[in-house]
Amino acid sequence: MANKRIDEATNIETVGHEWDGIEELNNPLPRWWLWSYYASVVFAIGYCIAYPAWPLIEKGTEGVLGWTSRGALAEEMLQEEERKAPILAAISSVPIEQLPQDNAQMRAAIDGGRAAFKVNCVQCHGAGAAGSKGYPNLNDDVWLWGGDLKAIEYSLIHGIRQPGHDETRIGMMPAFGRDGILTGAQISDTADHVLSLSGKGEKNAAGAQLFAENCAICHGAEGKGLRQFGAPNLADAISLYGNSRQQVTNQIHAPSHGVMPAWGERLDPVTIRMLAVYVHSLGGGEDFMENAPEDESVLAAEPDEQP
Repeated sequence: MANKRIDEATNIETVGHEWDGIEELNNPLPRWWLWSYYASVVFAIGYCIAYPAWPLIEKGTEGVLGWTSRGALAEEMLQEEERKAPILAAISSVPIEQLPQDNAQMRAAIDGGRAAFKVNCVQCHGAGAAGSKGYPNLNDDVWLWGGDLKAIEYSLIHGIRQPGHDETRIGMMPAFGRDGILTGAQISDTADHVLSLSGKGEKNAAGAQLFAENCAICHGAEGKGLRQFGAPNLADAISLYGNSRQQVTNQIHAPSHGVMPAWGERLDPVTIRMLAVYVHSLGGGEDFMENAPEDESVLAAEPDEQP
């Protein structure tokens, strides 16, 4: 206060402090700024009274209007569930193999399945469902257990090798090397034969005999696989765990076995049905075109354009 003085150039009092000879004038605040500040204070007080604002020990103040963001979200979700209820009821009311006969239901099922896929399936199969090592590509027409709508739905409900689930799909390949069923040389010969089935290796008579004795029971005499065992087709050069000689050898020695959850224990039946329809529609579904709706735009649309 003692350092205040009247500035000679402007005839305005200073605030009383200086730094390196620089002083600040005590100009009054603009009227518009003051009124804006007062209005903000009044608005803040009103907001704290009307809406949830102050956190307390157990919960925050509720506000006289009784509005909460969680309540608003719950109301919106309820409205959305009421809107979707007739659609979901229609999807679940008919056998899944008949869904393609109704274009509107098919569009709704694909749309709902796409949303459920993004939440539950992309972690393993990828955003585009192209899969990766150990996780199948759902866009092609290569199926271990069957690619029609009922087969896909069953796989989703009961899972693949789901521990503790009696109806899960089970297909286990013996560890021919680790368990001492075949010697290293025999595994090498068998790997040669397996690669020759897809044209990636030379024929091996000893390997062919070993394959017939140990592998044909599940993969078939020509190596094209048997779906009742979930045994893959070895003649198409497509492999979950790689098709180099070393990778094939490793798989014969001590095979990897993937696991898919039994989604019937986690998701409701209509969501699983929509997931099955969406996966089926990605491009590799079997027995689909003969029952497809007349409006083929359901199938032809790009993923982001599908209903």
